[in-house]
Amino acid sequence: MRITAIKEVSVPLEGNVANALVSFAEHDVSLVALETDVIRNGRPVTGYAFDSIGRYAQGGILRDRMIPRLKAASAESLLDASGERFDAAKVLQTVLRNEKPGGHGDRAAAAGAIELAVWDLNAKLADEPAHITIARHFGRQGKREGVNVYAAGGYYYPDESTQRLADEFRGYRELGFDAFKMKIGGATLAQDIARIEAALKVAGEGQRLAVDANGRFDLDTALAYAKAIAPYDLRWYEEIGDPLDYDLNRQVAEVYEGRIATGENLFSVPDVLNLIRFGGMRKGQDIFQMDAGLAYGLTEYARMIDAMERHGFDRAQAFPHGGHLINLHIAVGLELGGCEAYPGVFQPFGGYPPGCGVGGGLVRPTEAAGFGLEEKEALRPWLARLNH
Repeated sequence: MRITAIKEVSVPLEGNVANALVSFAEHDVSLVALETDVIRNGRPVTGYAFDSIGRYAQGGILRDRMIPRLKAASAESLLDASGERFDAAKVLQTVLRNEKPGGHGDRAAAAGAIELAVWDLNAKLADEPAHITIARHFGRQGKREGVNVYAAGGYYYPDESTQRLADEFRGYRELGFDAFKMKIGGATLAQDIARIEAALKVAGEGQRLAVDANGRFDLDTALAYAKAIAPYDLRWYEEIGDPLDYDLNRQVAEVYEGRIATGENLFSVPDVLNLIRFGGMRKGQDIFQMDAGLAYGLTEYARMIDAMERHGFDRAQAFPHGGHLINLHIAVGLELGGCEAYPGVFQPFGGYPPGCGVGGGLVRPTEAAGFGLEEKEALRPWLARLNH
């Protein structure tokens, strides 16, 4: 058994939305296919994955460095001990050959796309959903009944208004979501408070609404917002300052009694250990949002969860960033606290296909083999493009 072809394409995100720092109108995502010599129903069994949402595609890194390394590797060196499945850790080690430690960035996302495609591939070889493959590999039962979910949105639009925000969240509620996340920091504090209050009229209570500053705030602004939002008892206050400014995070945590969430822009185990050691994260309270697709894939992500648990944190405090099918399967398979969804933005990757059950605060994957990316209607043309 061997990989016979490795393909990638950069897929543009649809829509013109912005957070406090970034417009996503120009963003794209790296979509990867690993094709094998195993034939089912007249076609090669192929694993698909993408890096994640929120950064740029890494086509150059994939084409110039990582894909050639994988093509040069012997077939046997990529298999597990049984010889019947591909070993994701070995694949990751192969694509990172000759890479120095540190300097994670886009390299981590490029590697993540390839590594995650191995999990889709292995699940398809076993003819089962990826969350079952993931749970078995890591010795977990998995949360087959589903995991906690919230609808992420509330971005800034050219025609921004509190009415638009409220209408957006009402639309998500009609889809079965009962908790939400919105952006802050792209307007004045007074304007953002008005937006929060409009969103709360839909959410119903603070614990059903999280706010996300996308790393924009300096310490003074972070503390001003913390003071202003404290009376609302929000679900959490997310990525307050620069993701590597652990001291800012710690200082806010010392005065803000609500939950803090961060970690989506940490790409390695040492990064997460520094957050644990210096960021003021509180056991049993604050939320870790690392994203496997941005962080070398599931192999490295599982090591991050292990690091959390070794330091007294619970995996229930992990809610992967991304709002897409891959992280849904990871959250279910690893028994994490939950995940987010992007039902209205970041197509063709965001959100879940209609077959995923959303309701009662939970989301459940379908029974499709692998991650089920083929069930995303808007993604199918891009998957088909990789097959030619």
